[in-house]
Amino acid sequence: MKTTILIADDDPVCRLMLEAALAPCGHEVVAAGDGDEAWRLLERAGGPTLAVLDWDMPGPDGLELCRRIRLPPPSWERGGTCERLVYAILLTGKVGPESVVLGLEAGAHDYITKPFDPAELHARVRVGLRVLGLQEALAARVRDLEEALARVKQLQGLLPMCCYCKRIRADQDYWQQVEHYICAHADVQFSHGICPSCYEKVVAPQLSALRKPRV
Repeated sequence: MKTTILIADDDPVCRLMLEAALAPCGHEVVAAGDGDEAWRLLERAGGPTLAVLDWDMPGPDGLELCRRIRLPPPSWERGGTCERLVYAILLTGKVGPESVVLGLEAGAHDYITKPFDPAELHARVRVGLRVLGLQEALAARVRDLEEALARVKQLQGLLPMCCYCKRIRADQDYWQQVEHYICAHADVQFSHGICPSCYEKVVAPQLSALRKPRV
């Protein structure tokens, strides 16, 4: 799965190292030197779907960016929208379980400490891509189900039916045979046959009449 990866870090050396580590993976890599630039890239239509965000940088820091990515628009303190799933990996020199918990609670999907190991970075990016792939597959399945439900026609409520001919009154006071009405309002097809009672009452006498010799 190829995607666009955002690198956001105010340290130019770290940015170059991250770009050099991710470039061989075959993904498009875009870089930002502060939080404001990173957010502009994330807001852009068709922008990155995976982001490696430095915790401490000018403008919105990594924690704030994670919050903006994960929270719905009414919860943001500032405007802007990011209308797609972005897998956020927080990059920081902070160590200890407290920092990890703080980063994950802010909305980060994963956490890498500085100095980072390229092999670990590659592994965590692959995990992120698998998650994105599963999310996209799930979203596609939901869309298919919604479209299928939209196509389903259901019969509900009372059907006005003639007590003699058994026709159903449709729109504009137009009367239809039962099977025609149901075919038009539900995903149903009819196959016709003859029940035993009708065979004895209708078909058998007709057959007997045909068998009688004509005078």
